[in-house]
Amino acid sequence: MWEMTMKFNFDSPEPIYLQVAEQVEEAIFTGIYRAGEQVPSTTEMSKEFHINPATVLKGINRLVAAGIIEKRRGVGMFVTATAETTIREKRRAEFYDRYVSRFTSEAKKLNLSEDELIALIKRGYEDDPTD
Repeated sequence: MWEMTMKFNFDSPEPIYLQVAEQVEEAIFTGIYRAGEQVPSTTEMSKEFHINPATVLKGINRLVAAGIIEKRRGVGMFVTATAETTIREKRRAEFYDRYVSRFTSEAKKLNLSEDELIALIKRGYEDDPTD
């Protein structure tokens, strides 16, 4: 039984194996699969989504190498106890690289002081309609 719905974009320049890894990671991060729980096997995923088993395995092996899931011989694949922390740390680093460094670089070009920048961030939180 599937607790998550994966959607793959076969026209995307992003390889399918990376999409597999990202979607399983997202399911773990959002609590669909919790520490110690079993995730679907590569065979199940490949049959369900009509993806080559080797492609699914390549995506899963990325998560194994990152310490997010572990393979238990003859039993299956399980979410590690440290998976959520590992994913959060990875995403914080990506957030810094993708947004903060660019953001502060642009702020410097605009001659915004640190205090002005902090004030803008606070304004962004206050104006956020998702609260």
